[in-house]
Amino acid sequence: MMQSFDEAGKYGKEFLDNGLKSFASLSTGTQAIVAEASDYSKKAFESGAVALEKLMGAKSLEKAMEIQADYARSAYEGFVAEATKLGELYTGLARDAYKPFETAFARAK
Repeated sequence: MMQSFDEAGKYGKEFLDNGLKSFASLSTGTQAIVAEASDYSKKAFESGAVALEKLMGAKSLEKAMEIQADYARSAYEGFVAEATKLGELYTGLARDAYKPFETAFARAK
C-alpha cells in the first residue's frame, strides 16, 4: 500500500513538473508571437503611411493607380509572409507545450 502512495506522489510530482515546463514554453512562445505581430503591425503602418504620402504627391490618375497597385501587391505579399511566419510560431508553440507530456502519454498507453 505504501508503494502505491509513493508512486502516486512520484507521478503527481512528474505531472506538476511537466505542467510547469509546458507553461514556460507557452509563455515564451506567446511572447515571441506578440513581438512578431507587433513588429508586423508597425511595419504595415509605416508602409501604408509612405504609400499614402506618395499617393498624395501623384500628378496624374495613372500614377496614383500605379502607386495604389504597388502598395496593394506589397501589402498582400507582406501579409502572406507574416501569416506563414505566425503559423510556424503557433505550430512551434503547440509542439513545445506538448513536449513535456510526451513521455507521460506514451507511458500511459
